[in-house]
Amino acid sequence: MHSCSWWTGVLWTFGPLRCPSSVLAIVFAFTALAAGPAVSREGGGVRIQGSAPASEIAIYVGEGDIPAVLGSLHTDANGMLFTPRYEIPASVAIRVVIAGKQFVLPAEPRTGSRTATVERVYPSGDEIPANQLKFYIHFSEPMRVGEAWKHVRLLDENQRPVELAFLEMEPELWDAEGRRLTVLFDPGRIKRGVLPRDEVGGALVEGRRYTLVADAAWPSQNGDGLRTTFRKTFRVVAEDRTPIKTAAWQVVNPHANTREPLIIEFGEPLDAALAARLITVPGTDGEIALGPAERSWRFTPAQPWKAGPHEIEVDTALEDLAGNRLDRPFDF
Repeated sequence: MHSCSWWTGVLWTFGPLRCPSSVLAIVFAFTALAAGPAVSREGGGVRIQGSAPASEIAIYVGEGDIPAVLGSLHTDANGMLFTPRYEIPASVAIRVVIAGKQFVLPAEPRTGSRTATVERVYPSGDEIPANQLKFYIHFSEPMRVGEAWKHVRLLDENQRPVELAFLEMEPELWDAEGRRLTVLFDPGRIKRGVLPRDEVGGALVEGRRYTLVADAAWPSQNGDGLRTTFRKTFRVVAEDRTPIKTAAWQVVNPHANTREPLIIEFGEPLDAALAARLITVPGTDGEIALGPAERSWRFTPAQPWKAGPHEIEVDTALEDLAGNRLDRPFDF
């Protein structure tokens, strides 16, 4: 086929032309196709290059019928950058769906060894009341959000899962660093006169032993699981339906001109997170620590005590293990 040497323009659609030499040039009509989008990882998010309507972009980190990852989409000189609410680890595969077309960014091989551990669990004692309200699970490094109910469970004496023991909240109750998870027992199985408790009973039975498990497959934010499966076994004692009584507390006074600790003996275990935050010595800097099984509170001042009276301030939101407060029981 011949072509006209003098034609140098670009036409998206055109018909036959005649060359000056009278040689017929047959040119077929066509439509130029825009380059499809390209996707890649960038800084814990996804870079999208090429033309794509924002309303037709969805990011997933799992298979099946699951919700898309929450985040924000920004346009810059290099295309669009999707920044997820929580950084997507490199060890997790990403599915990008653009206008019905799917792109897969495979997981990158893990290079490090597992380092995350469960550092401690509160209450730390080996006895808890049958109407225990919550556990606090502390990790050595940030954990991946949205994984708790796949990897934490309660086992009975025969190592069988206790069904519906916890209130599986979404979103989960993490601290700002992603290192402390609050696990609530289902209040409906704790409060008297509530239908779930009347029909099913409490999750815990007095006199029996149970085990809280955080399994090794629970991933940290870097994608690795826990170094080992964590287990905490405890015995269940009688329910506690009595408000906290500060009149029964024993206060051990420090000596003036020393940095001896101020000690309060509670006579019962209290909620660890609340006791560390809601009992204070106004106007005095220092460090707070809790004693064994959270049955005592210790305050060591940054500077020696001055002679004379001092105040201890206790917020009425303070709770014991069963959620009882200073002014009322949990199920008042």
